[in-house]
Amino acid sequence: MRPMNAAFEIALPTKDDLPGIGELYRAVAGVEGGLARTRDEITDDYIRHNFAASRDRGVEFLATIGGEIVGEIHAYRPTPRVFAHVLSDLTVAVHPDHQGLGIGRALFARLLATVEHEALGVTRIELIARESNQRAIRLYESLGFRIEGRFEGRIRGVTGSLEADIPMAWIRGRRGVGHP
Repeated sequence: MRPMNAAFEIALPTKDDLPGIGELYRAVAGVEGGLARTRDEITDDYIRHNFAASRDRGVEFLATIGGEIVGEIHAYRPTPRVFAHVLSDLTVAVHPDHQGLGIGRALFARLLATVEHEALGVTRIELIARESNQRAIRLYESLGFRIEGRFEGRIRGVTGSLEADIPMAWIRGRRGVGHP
């Protein structure tokens, strides 16, 4: 059992962190609704791709407790230049044993602060949440993301039932929740 009250640290990842990020993603993917990928889809290539894309055209941060990776967030620019102002493919993962401790919120806060102060060309950040993950949707809304629609029947759960994906976006300077 992992300690539930340990302080966490947020840092930039290195290549040495890739195995730990893979373990984190497999743990989160093992929980229904945790990630859109299943455990067997969390391959070394998938983890390396996210690391390289985030390093080259985006941002990525880790949350650790005592050196153990317990959370990760990344987003990166799509390759067509017309989207150079957008961070997309955002994924956040917090280990199931450490959820509810503010790790996800802290990772988002670091990502948003980095975009606001260092990535001045980025004016939009996109993510997609499954409709049943209301806790995550409320978190994203509290951070200034707004729902922009519904992709009906897009997600198939382990039971075979279909649910909607909810596209959301944060836009620099937009007034509202999460923005002055």
